[in-house]
This record gives sequence, structure tokens and C-alpha cells, in this order.
Amino acid sequence: MPRGDVTTVDMIVTKSRAELEKMYRAGQLLGEMLGELTQRVEPGVTTLDLDRFAEQWLRKAGAISPFKGYRNYPAHICTSVNEQVVHAIPANRVLREGDVISIDAGIRVNGYVADSAITVGVGKISEKAEQLIRHTEASLERAIEQMRPGNRLYDISHAVQSYIEPLGYTLVKEFCGHGVGRKMHEEPQVPNCGHRPHTGPRLRPGWVLAVEPMVNLGTAAVKIERDGWTVTTLDGRISAHCEHTIAITDDGPWILTQVK
Repeated sequence: MPRGDVTTVDMIVTKSRAELEKMYRAGQLLGEMLGELTQRVEPGVTTLDLDRFAEQWLRKAGAISPFKGYRNYPAHICTSVNEQVVHAIPANRVLREGDVISIDAGIRVNGYVADSAITVGVGKISEKAEQLIRHTEASLERAIEQMRPGNRLYDISHAVQSYIEPLGYTLVKEFCGHGVGRKMHEEPQVPNCGHRPHTGPRLRPGWVLAVEPMVNLGTAAVKIERDGWTVTTLDGRISAHCEHTIAITDDGPWILTQVK
């Protein structure tokens, strides 16, 4: 949800192994919830139906959503359809065959947060939409490969941008990834573009980052709708969003929100 640029390195919270284990538990629960939400994405379902399911799922799991109440956000998840990039509030919008929907969700368990997002098709979708989703996911994979001690923060940004832009897609610049831990949004902020490789703070073991490319089929320009939350593409073309919470360790990147 944050926008902007990286601030000071000394504000970045380094997590212990015990803390990473707690975040991994949160991440596994979140991955399971997103998997079940994905199974419920079909024509005729409303985005509010998905939010209600998430609410019930969280209650049964003994967890809470860090989204609900954050700056007065009214729902448990974000459900962004087609031209909606991020932060769309679940409502009575009915999903239709051919739509794409990004589900962004967080979970708080035992005081620690995990954050993740997926974009999926509703029924049969166009080849252009399938490719957009696939390449957005691939750009996240490229970014995660850079998340090793000694690399620099903007190696992550460059990995996304250098993969996406040659394909003819555009990246949303106003919103970015972020650190995560006891708070949903911690330092540093993690842009998806606009920085040279081999610059920025050196990555350290124990840092945990939520990396989240937002990729548009058309223009990079976006606007915020009247509800104060929903971000949409200015040209009305579709967007895709994916996100994982990843820990940097001496053994390489550890994807906390990936469920096998």
C-alpha cells in the first residue's frame, strides 16, 4: 500500500531466526487462504463474497487481517478487477467470464504480519490477459533472485523493470513494495522501477521485504477513485499485481508466503 521511495537504512528492522519462523507460519496460513480464495473466483461471485469468505477463514484460523481498519480501510482483503490496479474495496461488483482479479491480502498471527497478492482469471480469459499475469509473476521471480546478502536494494527494482519494459508493458510508479514484520509497512520501501542496479543499501540477512510488481497492459498512469482507495489505470486497460513476503538469509531468499 505505501508509495514513495526508500528512506534511512537504520530504520530497517532485522529479524531473528525465531521471528522469521513466526513470519513463516503467518505466511503459510496466508498462502492457504489465498489458495482457497482462488478456488472461489468464478463468474457470478461478487468481490464482497470473497471478502466475507476471508473474514470467516481468518476467524477460524485464529488470525486477523492487518488491512481492516488500516487508515480506516473497511475490508479484510483488496479485490481489484480488470482496470483496478490495487486497493479496490470489496463490494457488489459481480465477476464475469474473462475478467481478471487481483486479490491482495495480509494476515497477522502472534504479532507478526505476512503480505501477499495474486492475480487470476475468471473463467476463460484472453491470451493477452494470460500473458500479462504470467509475465508479472515472472518479474517477481526475477526480483526474488536478487534478494541475497551483499546485493543492493535497487537490484530488486532493476530486475523487475529490466524484465517488464522490453515486453511492452508498463510499471506503476506511484506504489511500491515495503518492509514487513510486526507492522504491515516497515522500512525500506521497494520500488519496482526508476533506479540503477548496484545502488541502494546492501541487503542484510534478517531483512524481510514484501515485493509487489504492478504491471499495466497500457499506460503506466493511474488515478485514485473517489473512495480514496481504489487505484485504476488512466486508460481503462487491465493491470496485474503479484506479491510475496521474502526473508533475506545467508542461504538465499526465503519466500515466506509460498505454499507448496
